[in-house]
Amino acid sequence: MNTWTPVIAFVVCWLTLAWLLRRSRLPMDHPNERSLHATPTPRIGGLGIMAGVLAVSVWLANGALLPVMLGAFALAVVSVLDDVRGLPVRVRFLAHFAAAAGCLLALGVSGWALLAGTLAVVWMTNLYNFMDGADGLAGGMATIGFGALALAAWLGDAPGLAVFCGSIAAAALAFLRFNFPPARVFMGDTGSIPLGFLAATLGIVGAQQDVWPWLFPLLVFSPFIVDASVTLTRRALRGEKVWRAHRSHYYQRVVLLGASHRQLALVAYALMLTMAALAFVLRAFPLHAGATLIIAAATYFLIFFGIDFRWRRSRNDR
Repeated sequence: MNTWTPVIAFVVCWLTLAWLLRRSRLPMDHPNERSLHATPTPRIGGLGIMAGVLAVSVWLANGALLPVMLGAFALAVVSVLDDVRGLPVRVRFLAHFAAAAGCLLALGVSGWALLAGTLAVVWMTNLYNFMDGADGLAGGMATIGFGALALAAWLGDAPGLAVFCGSIAAAALAFLRFNFPPARVFMGDTGSIPLGFLAATLGIVGAQQDVWPWLFPLLVFSPFIVDASVTLTRRALRGEKVWRAHRSHYYQRVVLLGASHRQLALVAYALMLTMAALAFVLRAFPLHAGATLIIAAATYFLIFFGIDFRWRRSRNDR
């Protein structure tokens, strides 16, 4: 069964989205001044991803994976309601904190580690949503990111974790078939919120089981973590209301500077693969972790510096 589990996740996600896109009434993402798209687009892609993950969870729901799955599906339900009807911010955040704390408690985390871990999981849950704003971006991060976790878990003799991460990557790949530029469907909160939660909690599970060092999942998902964290920090320092929608993420600036969604996606995939490769270098040579992190930091510095330089020049030319 394990060999075919990712295939099942892929097929279920594909069929679910193909069926949903034939429906006439779907929740739509309408463009506004904060959007990068120009036409209304269904935001039900997350239903396909979570359907694929749910289909394989029946065989994989045991041990440390069970609380992770329960938390992800609980957040998916809350996010469906948010996508369809809209929920108050406080209700959404309460659900995020409850899922994070409950999952970590079930994993045996306590004390100050529980507090820090809960905040980290909630941040990852939300930053994945923040970064889901361009065609192919979040789907590509899920495919590459969870694919890297699957490979590391397989190399680390953790077959259950490997198959589950591989199934998430496979479902995200099926979604990407419909989301690669030009996108026919968006992920929506139903996909981005649970995927962010899964990235954080599965990273913790693997570290607890000594499958990978703590820095491994952080480096794998760093294209999202660094962009969102740097952008939020800069907005906070400028006194902006950080919880409001905006178009100041670096990936958004790349599109606003004239790149197409397809060009952005392909360059982002190259960055994601680079960081995943560096994560495996760190895993293989932990004594050289400092040098690996310096290379990663220098890469982000050069990318951000280049985007900032072009952004300032474009503003001055107006």
